[in-house]
Amino acid sequence: MATTQPTGRAAPDGGTAGAVGGRGDLPRAGRVVVKVGSSSLTSAAGGLDAARLEGLVGVLQAARARGTEVVLVSSGAIAAGLAPLGLARRPRDLATQQAAASVGQGLLVAAYAAALAPATPVGQVLLTADDVVRRTHYRNASRALERLLALGVLPVVNENDTVATDEIRFGDNDRLAALVAHLVRADALVLLSDVDALHDGPPSRPGSRRVPLVASPADLDGVEVGGTGGAGVGTGGMATKIAAAGIASSSGIPVLLTSAALAGPGLAGEDVGTWFAVTGRRVRTRLLWLAHAARSDGALVLDAGAVRAVRERDASLLPAGVREVRGTFEAGDPVDLLDEAGTLVARGLVGYAAGEVPPMLGRSTGDLARDLGPGRDRVLVHRDDLVVVPR
Repeated sequence: MATTQPTGRAAPDGGTAGAVGGRGDLPRAGRVVVKVGSSSLTSAAGGLDAARLEGLVGVLQAARARGTEVVLVSSGAIAAGLAPLGLARRPRDLATQQAAASVGQGLLVAAYAAALAPATPVGQVLLTADDVVRRTHYRNASRALERLLALGVLPVVNENDTVATDEIRFGDNDRLAALVAHLVRADALVLLSDVDALHDGPPSRPGSRRVPLVASPADLDGVEVGGTGGAGVGTGGMATKIAAAGIASSSGIPVLLTSAALAGPGLAGEDVGTWFAVTGRRVRTRLLWLAHAARSDGALVLDAGAVRAVRERDASLLPAGVREVRGTFEAGDPVDLLDEAGTLVARGLVGYAAGEVPPMLGRSTGDLARDLGPGRDRVLVHRDDLVVVPR
């Protein structure tokens, strides 16, 4: 087995592993995140399909042999837990979903470990929203993934469905994969489905054509996005994949969307699937999550001056510019920043609990330090923990 090369280091052929400009560069990518959905790993009966899983593993091994580091974001834990629990289909209630995930997660990772043995060790990484929002968690997750890759391990990432609540319904890991791609500074994201590409209409409709390239959001105008398809064990669909591709490509990471059956040709750089070209620059992963994924625990209503400061001057939010506090939150929680009409302006991680904020409203930091004591003159939301939401 060839030793994998971290992003930007010399590749085995003497070239440079890393930069991916188009699909033809994928074989030389230094690091790739691959996401596979439940419907691509399961049989018609709903359990794990050993042949499909082994086929995917073979593709990943081939990519690693070319010198590409691979991080796998894999759905399928809930699906794998259905049969042992005697369930005929994916449960709808959260508690049973959590139980199925608890049983199935071990089975899923064991299946990958068996298929990759003995050449490649497998490491399980379970993430929740906090792991990419809160600074300490984010650093821990990044450090763990980097170390696993440095040791030649193939990380298998999944959302921690056993303890997740609202997050368990979030995009069937598609958006999580986009954020993981940023977390590990991947050169490309590959989204695998049971559909070979994005089409301009339902793939089953006669005359529907593959969309080979999405160079800008305008290329999606007129494209019809259908339902989930698959074996009824996943929660994602084409809409969540397009959203995930948009998150990644708009912030510096190109995306290939194709089927698991075409994963091999896709990672080899062949003209399959749909390629989402980069449309923007990379940003901090925590801010991506705040913009696209975080569930806000409350809101702060800003006056017009604070709205301009946050939106136009990249400023921190001070208590003097806040008119109202809504909801219940603790220090460090994500909150929405609204204008006085209730329009979402930005999201950020608040520095105080909801009950601490009302006495501070409309007051300068100097007044707060004098009247309430040291430590009460901090900003409400620091600019490093704040992301403006497009109008």
